[in-house]
Amino acid sequence: MQVDIAIVGAGPAGLAFAQSMQGSGYSIALIDRQQRTALAEPAFDGREIALTHASRRILEQLGAWQRIDATQISALRDAQVLNGASRYALRIDARTAGVDQLGYFVPNHLIRKALFEAVQQRQDVTLLGDVAVTAIEPGETAHRLQLSDGGSVTARLVVAADSRFSETRRMMGIAADSHDFARSMLVCRFAHEKPHGHVAWQWFDVGQTKALLPLNGPMSNVVLTLPPHAMRTLLQLDDAAFSADITRRFDHRLGAMHKQGTPHTYPLVAVYARRFVAPRFALVGDAAVGMHPITAHGFNFGLQSQQRLAEQLWLAKRRNRDVADPACLAAYARGHRAATWPLYKATNAIAQLYTDDRAPVQLLRDGALRVSQGFWPFRKLLAGHLTQA
Repeated sequence: MQVDIAIVGAGPAGLAFAQSMQGSGYSIALIDRQQRTALAEPAFDGREIALTHASRRILEQLGAWQRIDATQISALRDAQVLNGASRYALRIDARTAGVDQLGYFVPNHLIRKALFEAVQQRQDVTLLGDVAVTAIEPGETAHRLQLSDGGSVTARLVVAADSRFSETRRMMGIAADSHDFARSMLVCRFAHEKPHGHVAWQWFDVGQTKALLPLNGPMSNVVLTLPPHAMRTLLQLDDAAFSADITRRFDHRLGAMHKQGTPHTYPLVAVYARRFVAPRFALVGDAAVGMHPITAHGFNFGLQSQQRLAEQLWLAKRRNRDVADPACLAAYARGHRAATWPLYKATNAIAQLYTDDRAPVQLLRDGALRVSQGFWPFRKLLAGHLTQA
C-alpha cells in the first residue's frame, strides 16, 4: 500500500490528526494493534479527561465533541489544592480567568469513540487494525513500514502516535528522556454522601497523593497514587473494605464513599522525546510528550500537538511544498517544544516536591500554598493557564 501519510496509533492523538487533515487531498493509512471492533467501541478504562476550553474547541472543529453524550460531560467549575491534614486549601476560581468553569471532565473512552466515528466517515482514510509495525525502512522520498501480518505501507510522511512508550519512535532512532516516579496510579468512580460542588481536589498527603474529579450527581472519580506494594495491598480488599479505606483516606470530608465499578491502575512515568521530528517523520501525543497527570495537561498537549503539526502540513500544501517539508516539520517541533518543555519540567518538579514526606518539606509546601492563596495575580495566572480559554 502506498499513501501520503501513515499514522501509527489510533488513539485520540492519531485519530484527531487524521481528522485534522480532512479535505487535504492526502491519502492516509491509520495503523493500530487493536482490532477494528475495539477501536470502534473502546472499553471503559477508568480515566476521566480534564479538557480545557481550547481542547473543547479542537474537538468541536473535528466534529467529535458533538458526538459525545452530553449527560456524560461534567463541569470542572473550580479546583482546590490541599496539603496533608490541614483544612487550608489553595482555591483556583474560574471567575478569576473570566469564565464560568475551568474546563470539562469527559470519559476517555467516549472521546476515543467520538473521534473514531468522525474518522470512519472519511473515504481518504484506510484503517489497518489488528496489525503492528515491526520495522521501518527509511527512504529519501518515502518510508516503508513493515507490518506484522506480512504486508507493508509506503508513506511520504510517518506520524507516530503510539503512546509514551512508542516503539515507532525507537525504530526511528529517536531517544526519549523518561522519569519513573516509582508509583502506581489508581482510578475508580465512587458515589458519596456529600455534594462536591463540581470542585476538583488535588490533595498531597504523607505517602500518597489523592485527587477528586467531580462527575454529574453525587459521584466522583478518585485518583490515588501509591507505591506499588501499597497499591497491591489495597487492591486485595473486598468492595466494602475498599470503600471504607478510600473514605478514610479522604478524611470523611464527603461522607461515606462507595465504590462504583472496577478500579484501573497505571504506572506513573513521564516521557519527553529528545526530538519531535526526523526526515519524513513526526511525533504527536504522548509519543512526543508524556506528562505526569498532576497538572492534567497531558491529554490537552496531545490534542494541541496534532493541531500544530496539521497546521504546518496545511501551510506546506498552500505553498506547494512536500507533505514532509523539512522547514514545516522543524517549525512544528520548535512550536511544540516551546509550548510543552517549561510545564513538563515544572510538573516533574512539583510532583517531586509534593511527594517528599520529610517534615521540613511539608512545612515548605504548606507555606507555599498559603502565600499563593493570598497573591491574587498568581491565582489569576494559574486559572487562565488551566482553562486555556
